[in-house]
Formats: sequence, structure tokens, C-alpha cells
Amino acid sequence: MTKQRVTITADADVLAAGQQSVADGGYASLSEWANTAMVEKVARDARLRALDEALAVYEAEHGAITDEEVAAQVRTDREAAIVVRGHHLATDAA
Repeated sequence: MTKQRVTITADADVLAAGQQSVADGGYASLSEWANTAMVEKVARDARLRALDEALAVYEAEHGAITDEEVAAQVRTDREAAIVVRGHHLATDAA
């Protein structure tokens, strides 16, 4: 893949995190670290677009998903969850 040099402005704390990742040996350079972050962002944005499209298709066929339906699914998911650490939310609320 062809690389192209660019200039960016970044928040100081983000830049420091990238520099620390390089210093820790996780990346060969700040450019590699930034490129990896951008690649991950492109992939995440593509997944979100696909989810938006899937939801639009579902809602066109079945109607809009309501807040009540979302809340009911959250309850069902919590009840079915296997707790790896901590406490089960359903028993904590009781």
C-alpha cells in the first residue's frame, strides 16, 4: 500500500499516548501508531454504516424499534448474561 506524508493536529494527551506506545515498544514509530488508529477508525465506521443499513431495512419491514422494545431486550440480555466477575445486575437491583 502506498504511504503519503500528511500533517495533523492532535490533542496533547492523545499524542502523549501514542508516543508512550512507541516508547513501550508497541509500535515502531508514531506514524505506525497513527496509521493503525486510522485503519481501525475506517473499519469501525464501516461496521456502523452496515449496522445503520441493517436497522433501516429491518425497520422498513417491521416498523420502528421502540424504546420499550430496547428496554425489554436489555432486561432479557442481563438476565441471560453469565457473570464473569462482579455481581449479576439483576440480583444487585433486588
